Amino acid sequence: MDQIIETLSAELGRPAQQVENVVTLIDEGATIPFIARYRKELHGSMDDQLLRQLAERLQYLRNLEQRKGEIKTSIENQGKLTDELSAAIDAAKTLAEAEDLYRPYKQKRRTRATIAREKGLAPLAQLLFAQGRDCPVPEEAAAGFIDPEKGVDSIEASLQGASDIIAEEISDDAAIRKELRSLFLRRGVVVSKAADKEPEDTVYRLYYDFKCPVSRIQGYQVLAINRGEREDVLKVSVELDAETAHVAVRRAVLVPGAPSMAFVRDAADDAYDRLIEPSLEREIRSCLTDQANEGAIHMFALNLKPLLMQPPVKGKVTMGLDPGYRMGCKVAVVDGTGKVLDTAVVYPTYGERQKQEAIQKLSVLVKKHHVEHIAIGNGTASRETEKMTVELIQKLGGGVSYMIVSEAGASVYSASKLAAEEFPQFDVNLRSAVSIARRLQDPLAELVKIDPKAIGVGQYQHDMPQARLDETLSGVVEDCVNAVGVDANTASPSLLQRVSGLTATTAKNVVKYREENGAFTTRKQLLKVPKLGPKAFEQCAGFLRVPESKSVLDHTGVHPESYAAAENLLTACGYTLEDVSKGQIGELKQRAEQKGLENLSEICGAGVPTLADIIKELMKPGRDPRDELPPPILRTDVMEAKDLKPGMELQGTVRNVIDFGVFVDIGVHQDGLVHISKLPRRVKHPSELLSVGDVVTVWVIDVDEKKKRISLTMKKPGEG
Repeated sequence: MDQIIETLSAELGRPAQQVENVVTLIDEGATIPFIARYRKELHGSMDDQLLRQLAERLQYLRNLEQRKGEIKTSIENQGKLTDELSAAIDAAKTLAEAEDLYRPYKQKRRTRATIAREKGLAPLAQLLFAQGRDCPVPEEAAAGFIDPEKGVDSIEASLQGASDIIAEEISDDAAIRKELRSLFLRRGVVVSKAADKEPEDTVYRLYYDFKCPVSRIQGYQVLAINRGEREDVLKVSVELDAETAHVAVRRAVLVPGAPSMAFVRDAADDAYDRLIEPSLEREIRSCLTDQANEGAIHMFALNLKPLLMQPPVKGKVTMGLDPGYRMGCKVAVVDGTGKVLDTAVVYPTYGERQKQEAIQKLSVLVKKHHVEHIAIGNGTASRETEKMTVELIQKLGGGVSYMIVSEAGASVYSASKLAAEEFPQFDVNLRSAVSIARRLQDPLAELVKIDPKAIGVGQYQHDMPQARLDETLSGVVEDCVNAVGVDANTASPSLLQRVSGLTATTAKNVVKYREENGAFTTRKQLLKVPKLGPKAFEQCAGFLRVPESKSVLDHTGVHPESYAAAENLLTACGYTLEDVSKGQIGELKQRAEQKGLENLSEICGAGVPTLADIIKELMKPGRDPRDELPPPILRTDVMEAKDLKPGMELQGTVRNVIDFGVFVDIGVHQDGLVHISKLPRRVKHPSELLSVGDVVTVWVIDVDEKKKRISLTMKKPGEG
């Protein structure tokens, strides 16, 4: 365990004591959001991302230690475990290194070497491989091992068997494998070719004659060629110059001048060509895929967070439009809290008369319910629906704005059991319209109902290891939900179960309790919820808000365990809880700083980081961190791709960040691509500059209407 703590400390650049504290908290069942927010003194204010990294590495290192123990036990049971081998296994830094050391002792299926050993050729192999000066030439040595009864009926047969044994021993040598693995990583080349002699023009055309060093290949390229290979469009290999590899193996095993040297050299070449090279190629491909998957999952998580944290358009009556051709456009009007007020279906794509009828019908709904915003799904018939919406706004004389909303996952949600429970009275299509309206009002509360993979901000998500992707994305959702905080009296079970310490069962129990007993009036009441015990309360209480409580602290991110500290702080600075309720504590921060946080820490019985958080929370009770972000772009007019001209300056919203650039919504149906080379400055990855949801200024480079491609730049024309 001490070794694991030291390793984590070195990798993360954090004191060992802090790392040990986090490991202890994790082992005690504390969640990452809780540790990040309420145990800062113990870990030096690590953020949730670093804490998750620590938790993942902890799991890997523990699994590695367990595997090392299993390997040592297995070798010991064979009576072959030496002190030297045991120390080498203990020193292994990765699973691959540990498995290399175990390789010679592993139960193998019957190989050519196994058969040769059964024929009694192991002593011959040993003799020749030792390459002693006094060793006879191979042919002479082999003559003594001819045994027709065992199937060795010639010198050639005995030499072939000895060669097979030597080749396998070389192949199982951990040091040789380590050296060759390093060579593959440094000098190997990934090669991709078209599977057919005359391939069709497909999305994989870039990879029909593709070569790239292993050390330089990008994750998205690996994932693309892997998918092309699975679809039988591409043939892929990892190549290393054979002579370079042969020289490396020979250098490790040959004794110059020995009579059997030439024989061993041939066996060494065979070991590489037949055993090591195919095995390492598979390993390198697997390693590249794992790295690419991790990169893609990381990118997905990076994109998901700002999408979930998009500023809500709160308290406004909103109309959701789910566009469609055959089934018409589904309409739902929801009030400021997301409650459904009205629904309808209109058919604006059927012809001019039907479009005017649709405008008339929607106009009545807008006036009746005082609709302020319209959310339009970006799927099929979105463009036509947008044009109709602009005509509607013009007819109304303004006062209404609209926004195109990503409907990724809306159909998944509307057909789900959850949606059926929430809206049993509506059909699938109308549920989708409700979801679209609510996405504009509160993206987080709505998007938590959907499988994160279906939200549409990643690449190759269906190719990822699903358990790992789910784990990572769930972590992001959990961090976002807890960063914002959740109203215990209005939150859905979907939102509540993402709160630190709550499960699907306890989330449902919270809803059931408030339905049966009325709204919560204090945080402490949560302890009365069935199956929500003291431990779960400790983990969740700080993230749940109770606006109806008489105590203003119940409507902040201050944890109940720190209420006494908060009150002591206020007293020391000349304030009361009533002053907090009235918003009359404008000088709290200055007064606290004047008295000194270190001094106040002793008076209040709380650490300095906790005190700083308490001050922040008291200044803005019930605050939503999303309100501090730039609001989304709401539009009143429509633009089409044909309206775009090279050099045109536009404002847009970043929709997706990928390895080779960013996709930007500029108000036309097709998102435009800003290639990484067209970003304002040179970066290794676009995520260094931009996140999903960022509002950016772009200029049009080119529009290809046929291929539906819009090329954009963030470099101002004339400035490079």
